[in-house]
Amino acid sequence: MKRLGVLIGLAFLVLLQGCDFFEKKSKEVVVAECYGKYLYESDLQGVVPKNTSIMDSVHRVNAFIDSWIQRQVLLHQAENNLSKEDLDLKKQVEEYRNSLVIYTYETKLIDQRLDTIVSEEEIEAYYEENKDSFQLHTTMVKVAYVILDENCKQKDLFNKLMSDRDTLMLQNLDVLSTYYAVKSYLDVDNWIRLDELTSIVPIEIFNVESFLKKNKFVCFDWNEYTCMVRFEDYLLEESVTPLEMERDNIRSIILTRRKKELLDRMKASLYEKAKKNQAFEVYVGMPAFNNQNDNE
Repeated sequence: MKRLGVLIGLAFLVLLQGCDFFEKKSKEVVVAECYGKYLYESDLQGVVPKNTSIMDSVHRVNAFIDSWIQRQVLLHQAENNLSKEDLDLKKQVEEYRNSLVIYTYETKLIDQRLDTIVSEEEIEAYYEENKDSFQLHTTMVKVAYVILDENCKQKDLFNKLMSDRDTLMLQNLDVLSTYYAVKSYLDVDNWIRLDELTSIVPIEIFNVESFLKKNKFVCFDWNEYTCMVRFEDYLLEESVTPLEMERDNIRSIILTRRKKELLDRMKASLYEKAKKNQAFEVYVGMPAFNNQNDNE
């Protein structure tokens, strides 16, 4: 109960973040202590969002303090069991900081200067120049299918619309499917994997190329359902991937290349500027290398 009262008080104080109370840094209030490490009241700022109830505030503060204690306990154990060499992290910390600073600068530079507009002409040119890189690893199809209850009264109408190449009216099928189909897919403008199709509609295919050449429409009964599938187009495995499937991928490749070129130009420019200003000097014949060669 005593701890609860303290936590309620802390939660109330945390809710006052931004007030003059937290501006008094000369007398820090200690909230918790673990192996000589201290958690201060000011460390709790931001733990509790505004307009949080007192009880929720208590839970948040309590969880934060417990998490801090667990971290300090683990840190204490690690420090007591690692060698001095393992604990000397100055170089790693410096390298991490340097990498983070460079990454942040490069990210901001890209955000400010990178041209993100990729024209259709650029995409098509890249596609034509790199067709050998765009190869299918599975058979793709453009297809429409419906799965109906075997007793569906509209089966003949579906059969006519699906099988007659001059009467495939997707808008009518879309409306009909909403009312009568158990499952349907009518987007014949997009490619899907053949194995994705057969995982939903269990068509028996023994020779993929022969089957797709001979069958533009198939209708068969499966358990208590009737399945109808219409093939609009197909691409066999190891065919060249059509541009429409690679457009987003190519756009990403072009933007990645632009990023690299932008960063390379920036690095080269900074290097030449530093060289011109004699900002660096390379020393050759360092003793460490000479001694090593002498020993050999």
